Amino acid sequence: MKVFSEVLRKNRAAILLWLLINGFDAAVFVLYGVMLEPLLYAVWISLCLLAVFLAADYLREKKHHEERLRTAETVVNDRKSLPEAHLLAEEDYQAILAALGSELERVTADFSERQVDQMDYYTAWVHQIKTPIAVMKLRLSGDTPEHRQLLAELLRVEQYVDMVLQYIRLGSTSNDLVIREYRLDELIREAVRKFAPLFVEKRLRLDYAPTEETVVTDKKWFVCILEQLISNAIKYTPSGTVTIGVENGVLCISDTGIGIAPEDLPRIFEKGYTGLNGRMGQKSSGLGLYLAKKAADLLAIPLRVESREGEGSRFLLDLKTAP
Repeated sequence: MKVFSEVLRKNRAAILLWLLINGFDAAVFVLYGVMLEPLLYAVWISLCLLAVFLAADYLREKKHHEERLRTAETVVNDRKSLPEAHLLAEEDYQAILAALGSELERVTADFSERQVDQMDYYTAWVHQIKTPIAVMKLRLSGDTPEHRQLLAELLRVEQYVDMVLQYIRLGSTSNDLVIREYRLDELIREAVRKFAPLFVEKRLRLDYAPTEETVVTDKKWFVCILEQLISNAIKYTPSGTVTIGVENGVLCISDTGIGIAPEDLPRIFEKGYTGLNGRMGQKSSGLGLYLAKKAADLLAIPLRVESREGEGSRFLLDLKTAP
Protein backbone atom coordinates (compact mmCIF):
# COMPACT_ATOMS: atom_id res chain seq x y z
CA MET A 1 0.00 0.00 0.00
CA LYS A 2 2.88 2.35 0.79
CA VAL A 3 4.46 1.70 -2.64
CA PHE A 4 1.14 2.24 -4.44
CA SER A 5 0.59 5.54 -2.61
CA GLU A 6 4.11 6.65 -3.57
CA VAL A 7 3.44 5.81 -7.27
CA LEU A 8 0.23 7.85 -7.25
CA ARG A 9 2.01 10.76 -5.54
CA LYS A 10 4.93 10.66 -7.95
CA ASN A 11 2.64 10.57 -11.03
CA ARG A 12 -0.05 12.91 -9.76
CA ALA A 13 0.86 15.52 -12.39
CA ALA A 14 0.39 13.02 -15.24
CA ILE A 15 -2.92 11.79 -13.78
CA LEU A 16 -4.16 15.35 -13.32
CA LEU A 17 -3.14 16.23 -16.90
CA TRP A 18 -5.02 13.17 -18.21
CA LEU A 19 -8.14 14.22 -16.32
CA LEU A 20 -7.90 17.82 -17.56
CA ILE A 21 -7.39 16.85 -21.22
CA ASN A 22 -10.25 14.37 -21.24
CA GLY A 23 -12.50 16.74 -19.35
CA PHE A 24 -11.69 19.53 -21.84
CA ASP A 25 -12.39 17.22 -24.79
CA ALA A 26 -15.68 16.11 -23.28
CA ALA A 27 -16.77 19.73 -22.78
CA VAL A 28 -15.93 20.58 -26.42
CA PHE A 29 -17.83 17.54 -27.73
CA VAL A 30 -20.89 18.42 -25.67
CA LEU A 31 -20.88 22.11 -26.66
CA TYR A 32 -20.65 21.31 -30.38
CA GLY A 33 -23.11 18.43 -30.19
CA VAL A 34 -20.60 15.89 -31.47
CA MET A 35 -21.23 12.21 -30.76
CA LEU A 36 -19.42 11.07 -27.61
CA GLU A 37 -18.73 7.53 -28.82
CA PRO A 38 -15.32 8.35 -30.42
CA LEU A 39 -14.38 10.35 -27.34
CA LEU A 40 -15.26 7.48 -25.02
CA TYR A 41 -13.21 5.13 -27.17
CA ALA A 42 -10.22 7.48 -27.01
CA VAL A 43 -10.65 7.91 -23.26
CA TRP A 44 -10.74 4.14 -22.82
CA ILE A 45 -7.55 3.66 -24.87
CA SER A 46 -5.70 6.42 -22.98
CA LEU A 47 -6.91 5.02 -19.66
CA CYS A 48 -5.50 1.59 -20.54
CA LEU A 49 -2.18 3.17 -21.50
CA LEU A 50 -2.14 5.15 -18.26
CA ALA A 51 -2.89 1.98 -16.27
CA VAL A 52 -0.06 0.10 -18.01
CA PHE A 53 2.30 2.99 -17.32
CA LEU A 54 1.30 3.12 -13.63
CA ALA A 55 1.57 -0.66 -13.27
CA ALA A 56 5.08 -0.64 -14.75
CA ASP A 57 6.04 2.25 -12.48
CA TYR A 58 4.54 0.36 -9.50
CA LEU A 59 6.63 -2.76 -10.20
CA ARG A 60 9.77 -0.65 -10.67
CA GLU A 61 9.14 1.30 -7.46
CA LYS A 62 8.42 -1.90 -5.53
CA LYS A 63 11.71 -3.38 -6.69
CA HIS A 64 13.62 -0.24 -5.69
CA HIS A 65 11.82 -0.17 -2.33
CA GLU A 66 12.89 -3.75 -1.59
CA GLU A 67 16.46 -2.91 -2.60
CA ARG A 68 16.48 0.07 -0.25
CA LEU A 69 15.18 -2.06 2.63
CA ARG A 70 17.96 -4.61 2.06
CA THR A 71 20.51 -1.82 1.81
CA ALA A 72 19.34 -0.33 5.12
CA GLU A 73 20.57 -3.48 6.88
CA THR A 74 24.11 -3.26 5.50
CA VAL A 75 24.77 0.38 4.60
CA VAL A 76 26.12 1.25 8.06
CA ASN A 77 29.03 -1.15 7.59
CA ASP A 78 29.38 -0.88 3.82
CA ARG A 79 28.35 2.30 2.02
CA LYS A 80 29.24 0.65 -1.30
CA SER A 81 26.12 -1.50 -0.92
CA LEU A 82 23.93 1.47 -1.89
CA PRO A 83 21.79 0.63 -4.95
CA GLU A 84 22.54 2.26 -8.30
CA ALA A 85 21.06 5.74 -8.61
CA HIS A 86 18.40 5.98 -11.33
CA LEU A 87 17.43 9.61 -10.86
CA LEU A 88 19.32 12.84 -10.26
CA ALA A 89 17.59 13.16 -6.87
CA GLU A 90 18.85 9.71 -5.90
CA GLU A 91 22.39 10.68 -6.89
CA ASP A 92 22.09 13.80 -4.74
CA TYR A 93 20.84 11.79 -1.75
CA GLN A 94 23.68 9.29 -2.16
CA ALA A 95 26.17 12.16 -2.21
CA ILE A 96 24.63 13.46 1.03
CA LEU A 97 24.85 9.99 2.59
CA ALA A 98 28.47 9.66 1.52
CA ALA A 99 29.31 12.99 3.14
CA LEU A 100 27.49 12.02 6.33
CA GLY A 101 29.22 8.63 6.33
CA SER A 102 32.65 10.22 6.03
CA GLU A 103 31.86 12.59 8.88
CA LEU A 104 30.58 9.67 10.98
CA GLU A 105 33.82 7.76 10.36
CA ARG A 106 35.85 10.80 11.40
CA VAL A 107 33.82 11.34 14.58
CA THR A 108 33.93 7.62 15.43
CA ALA A 109 37.70 7.47 14.95
CA ASP A 110 38.12 10.60 17.08
CA PHE A 111 35.87 9.16 19.80
CA SER A 112 37.77 5.85 19.80
CA GLU A 113 41.07 7.69 20.09
CA ARG A 114 39.77 9.79 22.96
CA GLN A 115 38.41 6.67 24.67
CA VAL A 116 41.78 4.93 24.40
CA ASP A 117 43.52 8.03 25.79
CA GLN A 118 41.00 8.21 28.63
CA MET A 119 41.47 4.53 29.40
CA ASP A 120 45.26 4.90 29.44
CA TYR A 121 45.00 7.94 31.71
CA TYR A 122 42.71 6.29 34.27
CA THR A 123 44.74 3.07 34.20
CA ALA A 124 47.92 5.01 34.95
CA TRP A 125 46.08 7.08 37.58
CA VAL A 126 44.79 3.98 39.36
CA HIS A 127 48.24 2.38 39.47
CA GLN A 128 49.86 5.60 40.65
CA ILE A 129 47.38 6.27 43.43
CA LYS A 130 47.63 2.69 44.68
CA THR A 131 51.28 3.28 45.55
CA PRO A 132 50.60 5.85 48.32
CA ILE A 133 47.67 3.71 49.50
CA ALA A 134 50.02 0.72 49.87
CA VAL A 135 52.54 2.89 51.75
CA MET A 136 49.86 4.11 54.14
CA LYS A 137 48.78 0.52 54.76
CA LEU A 138 52.32 -0.37 55.77
CA ARG A 139 52.49 2.64 58.07
CA LEU A 140 49.26 1.53 59.74
CA SER A 141 50.44 -1.97 60.58
CA GLY A 142 49.86 -1.51 64.31
CA ASP A 143 46.89 -3.30 65.86
CA THR A 144 45.10 -0.38 67.51
CA PRO A 145 41.48 0.79 67.09
CA GLU A 146 42.65 3.93 65.32
CA HIS A 147 44.83 1.96 62.93
CA ARG A 148 42.04 -0.50 62.18
CA GLN A 149 39.64 2.33 61.47
CA LEU A 150 42.12 4.08 59.18
CA LEU A 151 42.86 0.81 57.35
CA ALA A 152 39.13 0.32 56.80
CA GLU A 153 38.82 3.82 55.35
CA LEU A 154 41.85 3.20 53.11
CA LEU A 155 40.15 0.05 51.87
CA ARG A 156 37.09 2.08 50.92
CA VAL A 157 39.28 4.58 49.07
CA GLU A 158 40.98 1.73 47.21
CA GLN A 159 37.60 0.23 46.34
CA TYR A 160 36.35 3.53 44.89
CA VAL A 161 39.57 3.82 42.87
CA ASP A 162 38.99 0.33 41.44
CA MET A 163 35.38 1.24 40.64
CA VAL A 164 36.59 4.10 38.44
CA LEU A 165 38.66 1.72 36.33
CA GLN A 166 35.91 -0.92 36.22
CA TYR A 167 33.37 1.67 35.14
CA ILE A 168 35.60 2.87 32.29
CA ARG A 169 36.39 -0.68 31.16
CA LEU A 170 32.74 -1.70 31.08
CA GLY A 171 32.04 1.11 28.64
CA SER A 172 34.88 0.19 26.29
CA THR A 173 34.33 -1.76 23.08
CA SER A 174 36.73 -4.50 24.20
CA ASN A 175 36.61 -5.95 27.71
CA ASP A 176 39.63 -8.29 27.30
CA LEU A 177 37.71 -11.31 28.61
CA VAL A 178 39.71 -14.44 29.43
CA ILE A 179 37.18 -17.25 29.84
CA ARG A 180 38.39 -20.41 31.55
CA GLU A 181 37.48 -22.76 34.38
CA TYR A 182 38.20 -21.61 37.94
CA ARG A 183 37.69 -23.07 41.39
CA LEU A 184 34.87 -21.00 42.87
CA ASP A 185 36.41 -21.09 46.35
CA GLU A 186 39.57 -19.37 45.10
CA LEU A 187 37.56 -16.50 43.63
CA ILE A 188 35.42 -16.13 46.76
CA ARG A 189 38.46 -16.15 49.07
CA GLU A 190 40.20 -13.51 46.93
CA ALA A 191 37.19 -11.20 47.27
CA VAL A 192 36.69 -11.90 50.99
CA ARG A 193 40.34 -11.28 51.91
CA LYS A 194 40.11 -7.76 50.52
CA PHE A 195 37.32 -6.88 52.98
CA ALA A 196 38.80 -8.52 56.08
CA PRO A 197 39.56 -5.12 57.73
CA LEU A 198 35.93 -4.06 57.28
CA PHE A 199 34.62 -7.28 58.84
CA VAL A 200 36.92 -6.67 61.78
CA GLU A 201 36.03 -2.97 62.10
CA LYS A 202 32.27 -3.59 62.10
CA ARG A 203 32.55 -6.84 64.08
CA LEU A 204 30.59 -8.73 61.47
CA ARG A 205 30.56 -12.51 61.28
CA LEU A 206 31.35 -14.21 57.97
CA ASP A 207 29.53 -17.49 57.41
CA TYR A 208 31.27 -19.24 54.55
CA ALA A 209 31.94 -22.92 53.92
CA PRO A 210 34.03 -24.19 50.97
CA THR A 211 31.86 -25.14 48.01
CA GLU A 212 34.20 -27.35 45.94
CA GLU A 213 32.41 -25.92 42.87
CA THR A 214 33.95 -24.76 39.61
CA VAL A 215 32.81 -22.00 37.30
CA VAL A 216 33.69 -21.12 33.72
CA THR A 217 34.07 -17.35 33.64
CA ASP A 218 36.45 -14.39 33.48
CA LYS A 219 38.27 -14.08 36.79
CA LYS A 220 38.67 -10.30 36.82
CA TRP A 221 35.02 -9.48 36.20
CA PHE A 222 33.65 -12.31 38.34
CA VAL A 223 35.72 -11.13 41.32
CA CYS A 224 34.49 -7.61 40.56
CA ILE A 225 30.90 -8.84 40.99
CA LEU A 226 31.75 -10.59 44.26
CA GLU A 227 33.54 -7.52 45.62
CA GLN A 228 30.63 -5.21 44.87
CA LEU A 229 28.08 -7.58 46.44
CA ILE A 230 30.21 -8.26 49.54
CA SER A 231 30.94 -4.54 49.91
CA ASN A 232 27.22 -3.80 49.66
CA ALA A 233 26.43 -6.43 52.29
CA ILE A 234 29.02 -5.01 54.71
CA LYS A 235 27.93 -1.42 54.08
CA TYR A 236 24.28 -2.04 54.96
CA THR A 237 24.77 -4.51 57.83
CA PRO A 238 25.35 -2.62 61.10
CA SER A 239 25.70 -5.90 63.00
CA GLY A 240 25.14 -9.57 62.36
CA THR A 241 26.30 -11.95 59.66
CA VAL A 242 27.26 -11.99 55.99
CA THR A 243 26.71 -15.43 54.49
CA ILE A 244 28.21 -16.82 51.28
CA GLY A 245 27.13 -20.19 49.94
CA VAL A 246 26.12 -22.21 46.91
CA GLU A 247 22.93 -24.21 46.54
CA ASN A 248 21.79 -25.96 43.36
CA GLY A 249 24.26 -24.01 41.25
CA VAL A 250 23.22 -20.62 42.65
CA LEU A 251 25.77 -18.52 44.52
CA CYS A 252 24.08 -16.55 47.30
CA ILE A 253 25.55 -13.59 49.20
CA SER A 254 23.16 -12.65 52.00
CA ASP A 255 23.25 -10.41 55.03
CA THR A 256 21.24 -9.57 58.12
CA GLY A 257 21.31 -5.84 57.44
CA ILE A 258 18.72 -3.14 56.97
CA GLY A 259 17.33 -4.60 53.74
CA ILE A 260 15.88 -2.78 50.76
CA ALA A 261 12.58 -0.91 50.61
CA PRO A 262 10.03 -2.66 48.33
CA GLU A 263 9.70 0.43 46.11
CA ASP A 264 13.49 0.45 45.57
CA LEU A 265 13.90 -3.20 44.57
CA PRO A 266 13.03 -2.78 40.85
CA ARG A 267 15.61 0.02 40.44
CA ILE A 268 18.63 -0.91 42.59
CA PHE A 269 20.70 -1.96 39.53
CA GLU A 270 20.17 1.37 37.76
CA LYS A 271 23.19 3.66 37.41
CA GLY A 272 23.21 6.36 40.06
CA TYR A 273 20.13 5.06 41.90
CA THR A 274 20.80 5.00 45.64
CA GLY A 275 17.41 4.16 47.09
CA LEU A 276 15.95 5.34 50.36
CA ASN A 277 18.50 3.60 52.61
CA GLY A 278 21.43 4.83 50.54
CA ARG A 279 20.19 8.43 50.70
CA MET A 280 19.46 8.33 54.43
CA GLY A 281 23.00 7.35 55.36
CA GLN A 282 24.63 9.12 52.42
CA LYS A 283 26.67 5.94 51.93
CA SER A 284 25.85 5.03 48.38
CA SER A 285 27.26 6.30 45.10
CA GLY A 286 24.73 4.34 43.05
CA LEU A 287 27.51 2.66 41.06
CA GLY A 288 28.38 -0.52 42.98
CA LEU A 289 25.31 -2.61 42.16
CA TYR A 290 25.16 -1.07 38.68
CA LEU A 291 28.72 -2.31 38.03
CA ALA A 292 27.86 -5.73 39.46
CA LYS A 293 24.82 -6.08 37.17
CA LYS A 294 26.69 -4.87 34.08
CA ALA A 295 29.56 -7.28 34.78
CA ALA A 296 27.10 -10.14 35.36
CA ASP A 297 25.41 -9.36 32.05
CA LEU A 298 28.82 -9.29 30.39
CA LEU A 299 29.50 -12.80 31.71
CA ALA A 300 25.95 -14.02 30.94
CA ILE A 301 25.28 -14.77 34.61
CA PRO A 302 21.77 -13.80 35.82
CA LEU A 303 21.88 -11.63 38.94
CA ARG A 304 18.79 -11.05 41.06
CA VAL A 305 17.96 -9.86 44.55
CA GLU A 306 15.54 -10.81 47.31
CA SER A 307 15.10 -8.53 50.29
CA ARG A 308 12.84 -7.56 53.15
CA GLU A 309 13.24 -4.18 54.75
CA GLY A 310 14.73 -4.51 58.22
CA GLU A 311 15.60 -8.20 57.75
CA GLY A 312 18.41 -8.25 55.19
CA SER A 313 19.05 -9.00 51.53
CA ARG A 314 20.05 -11.94 49.33
CA PHE A 315 21.90 -11.46 46.05
CA LEU A 316 21.78 -14.54 43.83
CA LEU A 317 24.13 -15.41 40.95
CA ASP A 318 22.78 -18.25 38.83
CA LEU A 319 25.97 -20.10 37.85
CA LYS A 320 24.06 -22.86 36.05
CA THR A 321 23.68 -20.61 33.00
CA ALA A 322 27.33 -19.49 32.94
CA PRO A 323 29.14 -20.37 29.67
